[in-house]
Amino acid sequence: MSKPDLIRPYSSIVHDGPDRAPNRSMLRAVGFKDEDFQKTVVGIASTWSMLTPCNMHIDALAREAGAGTDAAGGKSIIFGTITVADGISMGTLGMRYSLVSRDVIADSIETVCGAEGFDGLVAIGGCDKNMPGCVMAMARLNRPSVFVYGGTILPGIHPDSKKDCDIVSVFEAVGQYAAGKLDAQGLQTIEACSIPGPGSCGGMYTANTMASAIEALGMSLPNSSTQIAISEEKKLDCRRAGAAVLALAKAGIRPRDILTKKAFENAITVVIALGGSTNAVLHLLAIAHTAGVKLSIDDFTRIGRRVPVLADLKPSGRYGMAHLSRIGGLAPLMKMLFDAGLLHGDCLTVTGKTVAENLREVKLYPADQDVVRPLSNPIKADSHIRILYGNLAPEGAVAKITGKEGLRFSGKAIVFESEETALKAILNGRVKPGHVIVIRNEGPVGGPGMREMLAPTSAVMGKGLGREVALITDGRFSGGSHGFVVGHLTPEAATGGPIAVIKNGDPITIDAEQNQISLDLPPKELKARLKAWKPRKPRETRGVLAKYARLVATASEGAVTDKYLDTVRR
Repeated sequence: MSKPDLIRPYSSIVHDGPDRAPNRSMLRAVGFKDEDFQKTVVGIASTWSMLTPCNMHIDALAREAGAGTDAAGGKSIIFGTITVADGISMGTLGMRYSLVSRDVIADSIETVCGAEGFDGLVAIGGCDKNMPGCVMAMARLNRPSVFVYGGTILPGIHPDSKKDCDIVSVFEAVGQYAAGKLDAQGLQTIEACSIPGPGSCGGMYTANTMASAIEALGMSLPNSSTQIAISEEKKLDCRRAGAAVLALAKAGIRPRDILTKKAFENAITVVIALGGSTNAVLHLLAIAHTAGVKLSIDDFTRIGRRVPVLADLKPSGRYGMAHLSRIGGLAPLMKMLFDAGLLHGDCLTVTGKTVAENLREVKLYPADQDVVRPLSNPIKADSHIRILYGNLAPEGAVAKITGKEGLRFSGKAIVFESEETALKAILNGRVKPGHVIVIRNEGPVGGPGMREMLAPTSAVMGKGLGREVALITDGRFSGGSHGFVVGHLTPEAATGGPIAVIKNGDPITIDAEQNQISLDLPPKELKARLKAWKPRKPRETRGVLAKYARLVATASEGAVTDKYLDTVRR
């Protein structure tokens, strides 16, 4: 057996020498020529499917990335992994599989690359969970890698108002219909016009948030995160990514050289400046864990004290990702932050250059745009992502509070054991002003799977209750959620967290200035309730959901499924 080649450390083991004739014979059938066996082999992980518009075009992008690798002197092999459609499963039991899919995707990409001896990896993702899943696989494999975002969708145009609309417009229209503000024809009209074609949901929801965070981490080429899905620019991005992996291989640059603590601090900074999704907390914690970087929910608080919200993007703002793309993308925002001393410029990126070097020639946004505010006039002076603690969340909770619905809320609990029962109560008018909606047993273990609560939060907004009620849950929120909402309550109800013992009418206070969430009961009363609490039987006892519930860590630890290995190692 021959020794591994320096830029072919894995494929050379699979391809070289007389004893590997059977391996080569099978590869010839899938298109390898004699000369290909001496090339650096790059796996192109495609999350293509016809399940969702987010991923329906990614097969074509994967071929572009493969062509880029081949033209640069490598040999590409395209392979597939799964995705699930969050927007379609939202509000149903199918949503339990969404967060689970992140780890399945990471597992599957790691498995294929490890089994087939790929020297490098390009992964192309387009929906919420396949993006962090791809980067988690890159961190595990630690082979030269570039992530490519499939791109954002163009906004839909309402035929009557001519206003932009998107998937969140449809969810909120459900609440408007229930409130009698919209008739059946109006609901059908907005349903039919909001999703015009390929690409990920168009606001600063989770897909665009994570694409931006991954670019800020240094794992995507500059401005990859803000390109339109069906643009020539995105095709070029894919070809450049295919070539970039070979340059990384020659330079000996691997993902864990890029995924440093400073890189994660850059990602958090960019997420805050964009007004991004709370799911970034879960996913950045998970990627950091996989890369061996110590990151905690408290890092979001520390960084959030000095980083303002600058981008006026949906769901709480006016614009979509397409508007940010048209004024120059993410790079000018990163330059603003870097020039203000809010980004680490010495972090390495997949270009082979540092953040500072990548930003050197970047031009600032046009003076007449109002999508991104100047640092002197922020939308919010500090972070909208608040990490709350208190007797309701001893291990933390995550709130998304822009200030538009206020910074403090006190109200009486109205308790639901599932998302479906809460949504029904919101739509039929049981939820009243002054209520704190409590949705429990929806955490990583209790769900299992930690469903997103976009349907209930959108119903609240659609019914005009955004300033009148709050919502707390041990589940999580879509990037499209807005309002006075707190998720990720840890410990969760299924493991005996305080949310499990809230009763209807209990007083609850949420303070986003002091970063506290409290059940306003005497300590003795809360202690007695917790002592009397008994766990429910698991909802699932077979299959992937049951396995996930047994393995998953808390939301405050990123809901990773291999944390137990740390205990085994010790």
